[in-house]
Amino acid sequence: MLKLDVKYDVLELRNRGYSMSEEDSIIARNLRKIYSTYLRKGLIKRERQEVHALKGVSFSVKRGEVFGLLGPNGAGKTTTVKILSTLLLPDGGEARILGFDVVKDASKVRKLIGVSLTVEKGFFWKLTGRENLTYFGMLYGLDGQELRASVQQCLELVGLTSLGVADKLYEEYSLGMKARLSIARALITDPEVLILDEPTLGLDPPSARTLRELLVELAHKKGKTVLVTTHNMFEAEILCDRVAIINEGKIVALDEVEKLKRRLAGKVSLEIIAAPPAKVPVTSLIETVRSLIGAPSKAFPENGLVRLKVVQPLERVEETTSRVLDILHRKGCKIRRVEVKEPNLEDVFIHLTGRKGF
Repeated sequence: MLKLDVKYDVLELRNRGYSMSEEDSIIARNLRKIYSTYLRKGLIKRERQEVHALKGVSFSVKRGEVFGLLGPNGAGKTTTVKILSTLLLPDGGEARILGFDVVKDASKVRKLIGVSLTVEKGFFWKLTGRENLTYFGMLYGLDGQELRASVQQCLELVGLTSLGVADKLYEEYSLGMKARLSIARALITDPEVLILDEPTLGLDPPSARTLRELLVELAHKKGKTVLVTTHNMFEAEILCDRVAIINEGKIVALDEVEKLKRRLAGKVSLEIIAAPPAKVPVTSLIETVRSLIGAPSKAFPENGLVRLKVVQPLERVEETTSRVLDILHRKGCKIRRVEVKEPNLEDVFIHLTGRKGF
């Protein structure tokens, strides 16, 4: 596979104000991005508005780690990775991949990264998986034996050869197979850095688990730097070495998962699942309980049931539980489960952002 000399002058970067070490593969400093949009006023008139997608995002990613950029839809995750991938120009701030500026040295950066922003788009439906990879390898400048070896290695690495579908038409691939091929395309030049936007979105549990295991192996055993975005807190907790939580264009927390969970020391997660009667609107019930709790919480319908979740100090759990159960009973709900447990990453996110939603 293609090998590149990616040395950079750490001292020179420090002199320019970067806190970059030889272990850093990615560094973003005060990234800002503004989108222009139009709000319709009546049938004809439109009013121009500015959407601040990124409001000074800063973080760094070390070599050989899986780093998660977490947040809800619209938080700024995809905008951030598009800037790092040289697909979008920032309106402020700087970013570097292995020492190269993503704007000034965009062509060099593109040779160092493997990118997957969607698992389905960008492939040719009437070509096989192998033929698709061969095509993209040629675009990257590979040929001959080097190209064939790289394609075969990538197909084996993502498990498409063991599944017996490497020479199957892409249009016949399942979503899980497409996801594997997307990762294989990102790996075709043996890049030092992988940037993946929600790589397990829409995958069934076995396929998602296989992909997570592959990403961990690439980082921990092969020394790749893996940056993934996700809004799946469970996935981030089991996959990532460190995570940055982004909300409304700002980083609100950045640390190892266990250290973030320690921020909720002395607090517990209260979860109640109830079955509302048919005459009670689920949304009305949720809003009533939310106003009662008066704290960052999460509540949403789930297969005909209502799931309520709130982080509370241990000494207030009994009082909160009694109040919530009382109102649920008065609304005619049947209680299916009440559980108090240690906070997880989702609870940390709710606590830090106050995010509410279904």
